[in-house]
Amino acid sequence: MGYFKDLEIEIIEMFEEGATVPQIATKLMIDQDIVESLVNNYINQEYDYDESMDGDFDSAMTSAGFGTDEDYGYYGNE
Repeated sequence: MGYFKDLEIEIIEMFEEGATVPQIATKLMIDQDIVESLVNNYINQEYDYDESMDGDFDSAMTSAGFGTDEDYGYYGNE
């Protein structure tokens, strides 16, 4: 993952473990307003989570380099 996503995960984990917004900001040496915004989004469940690929086996296999049968010219028993 990227730096900012990892930072967001770390902030949420610290918050879940009982750290306060000022404690998190101080420990990670970042602006308290940023921490507060992320924590508020977490509390209100306002994330940018993309579920479009969740549970989609064909898309996952295509992304992994394993295309569908049609991608390789097979369309069933002909």
